[in-house]
Amino acid sequence: MDDLEVRQLRYFVAVAEELHFGRAARRLGMAQPPLSRAIRELERGLGVRLLDRTTRHVALTPAGEVLLREGRAALDAVGAAARRTRHAGRPTPALRLALKADFDAGLLPAVLAEYQRTEGLPPVEPVLGGRGDQAVALRDGRADVALLPGPVDAADLDFEPLVTETRVVALAVGDPLAARADLRLADFAGRVLPDGSPAEQDGTGTATTTGFRPRDVAEIFNMVELGRMVWFLPGSLARRHPRPGVAYRPVTDLSPFTLSVAWPRNSRSRAVAAFVRAATGVAGSPVGAQALGA
Repeated sequence: MDDLEVRQLRYFVAVAEELHFGRAARRLGMAQPPLSRAIRELERGLGVRLLDRTTRHVALTPAGEVLLREGRAALDAVGAAARRTRHAGRPTPALRLALKADFDAGLLPAVLAEYQRTEGLPPVEPVLGGRGDQAVALRDGRADVALLPGPVDAADLDFEPLVTETRVVALAVGDPLAARADLRLADFAGRVLPDGSPAEQDGTGTATTTGFRPRDVAEIFNMVELGRMVWFLPGSLARRHPRPGVAYRPVTDLSPFTLSVAWPRNSRSRAVAAFVRAATGVAGSPVGAQALGA
């Protein structure tokens, strides 16, 4: 057996993730006996045992661990291919831009204007998402190009850094730290960021709370005003959102914010190339410097 069918991979991945045939069958919307037969047929075809199973226990073998890893990647690639194909067949083309609202360093209006100077390009269609969603949208075929805040996982993506700027902390105006001119990360011990992680770890820690998590910038600002959290944000974003209940202060050892434009490594799209040229051109121009307050 040299070829694997998508159906077989989907069945196996469900069982391997659930480690329970009954739950996997319910997840797949099928009965358990045909699922069990399909896995046995897959093992016979590959000539290896993928699962160690008893009446009470299901576990992956070393071969099964390999197929789970490779199978997930293959199913992701198939899904992305289907999305890109459907998009290419749309009667009205569009360049799908993944971004996090407000995290464009103030460059987006100028970038769009520059992009639109070239005739014959499709319009830009925003694909809004939360933190970390942009690279996922590129990889799974929901977006063609992205503005990525923060570090870029360059696996199967190409990217160009656009701007790097300092970040500041947003605190309630009545917070004792707001009265200080010299702040360091250690001063925020015991405080949390919007994702629930410890503030003194600069967003590199894991969430320690399970309470309310704000969904957008407006909710974050409300929670900061109430003293429920602090927030580290790019200086350009702070300048665009002055609020009477929020104080912005520099933090000496806070890492900078970097914004990049990114696209799938195998992209051959004229529109993507035009958008990348527009983004890098604007970022290096006086317009970009003005957006950053330089």
